[in-house]
Amino acid sequence: MIKGQIEAIKKHADEYVIGVVTSRFNEVVTSKLREGALEELNEVGVTYFDVSVPGAVEIPLAAQWLIESKKCDAVITLGAVIRGETSHFDYVCNSVERGCTELQLKFNIPVVFGVLTTENGPQALARAGGAKGNKGKECAQVALEMLALSRELKR
Repeated sequence: MIKGQIEAIKKHADEYVIGVVTSRFNEVVTSKLREGALEELNEVGVTYFDVSVPGAVEIPLAAQWLIESKKCDAVITLGAVIRGETSHFDYVCNSVERGCTELQLKFNIPVVFGVLTTENGPQALARAGGAKGNKGKECAQVALEMLALSRELKR
């Protein structure tokens, strides 16, 4: 984010509410993604709803419930789908991505896709606070940037 956007977000932080939906499946990874996202939101001072779901496939439905409750201006979705020996990986990844994309277009609010889709556990851990950063934190930054953009465009 650019400095001006950060200042605008902090100035209006009390006006934003962000939903955070985290899958408990692969919790060793997803808990770190959640921690990164919440750390970023706390730093800025944004209110959030923090919910968890059993697995990645349940993420879009929980996100929709948050949106329909009219309590969220944006939703961050966090999960980790790690390739196994069957084609189940492809179905889960496609289902979750499609659900999140459809939600943001249908409801006209940011639904940030923070579901890792990796080949193995080490790749997932590298993106959950390891050598590749924390994608949860990055997703929180994306949500905040999109809210700032929306505010700017609606002036």
